[in-house]
Amino acid sequence: MADITRRFGRRHLRSAPTAHVRHHRRGKLVHDGTGLSFWFRALTAALSEVPVDDRELAMAFHARTADFQDVTVQSTVTYRISEPATAAARIDFSIDPDTGAWRGAPLEQIATLLTETAQQHALDVLARTPLSAALADGVASVRERISEGLGAEPRLPATGIEVVAVRVVAIRPEPEVERALRTPAREQIQQEADRATYERRAVAVERERTIAENELASRIELARREERLVEQHGTNARREAEESAAADAIRAEAEALRTVRLARAGAEAARETGEARAAAQSAWLRVHAEVEAATLHALAATRLAENLPRVESVTLSPDVLTGLLARLGRPGGDEA
Repeated sequence: MADITRRFGRRHLRSAPTAHVRHHRRGKLVHDGTGLSFWFRALTAALSEVPVDDRELAMAFHARTADFQDVTVQSTVTYRISEPATAAARIDFSIDPDTGAWRGAPLEQIATLLTETAQQHALDVLARTPLSAALADGVASVRERISEGLGAEPRLPATGIEVVAVRVVAIRPEPEVERALRTPAREQIQQEADRATYERRAVAVERERTIAENELASRIELARREERLVEQHGTNARREAEESAAADAIRAEAEALRTVRLARAGAEAARETGEARAAAQSAWLRVHAEVEAATLHALAATRLAENLPRVESVTLSPDVLTGLLARLGRPGGDEA
């Protein structure tokens, strides 16, 4: 949209670099070009602004395939106005001298022209194409047909319009049909997923079986080693008992031999001691047999005195002292 300002009863127009402005005054072309800036009088000026930049026109329309299935075609057409003077002569691009806005809707007219032309060619292609082929290869064929149809359309050059590019985004069936078409693929994918799941489970079971077998083999080997260990412990215990018994036998034999030797030595010592005592007793008896009785009595009294307890004092009565003195004074009193 052109930028229009008021100054002193006159108006000034400034256009964008992508807009082609045509200024007629009293039927004569005064200004014609892009990116213009000029003064004009509103009462005598006829202004038109034609965009010359590339425009994107998105369109979506319904079509029917050869097997009577409805589909939706989504496409985009890129166009530009290559002949602004021709377009301004065929389509109303006039602008308000006060606001700079278009008085009509020129771009909507161009959009209608392009959409109907593209739709006509797309319908022509899809009407002879089954649904499966349209969904598989229809995008390329529809794009080519629309490009050829728009390039051969005589109204576009006559209006100054040039088609730059055509893009077909998608061709989609109705939601119910689309879900029905997805079902086989989904079933196949589900079957693949189930098969993968079963294979994974089978692999897991096989691995678990292998692990269980390894654990069982480990337990068997451990039990075998424990059995060997028990046998070795028994052998060691038996050998230790045998060694201990042999040592005890040797110890007992040595103790018995020692005891016998000690007994023999004790008997020999006792015999020799007895013989010595007997000899000493015989000698003692011989000596006492040769000694007088009074001497023997004196020795007996001495031995008795040695074995009697200690006497602190002795009390003699006159009768005992008289009798003792009498015996001592009497000859042979010791033998009485």
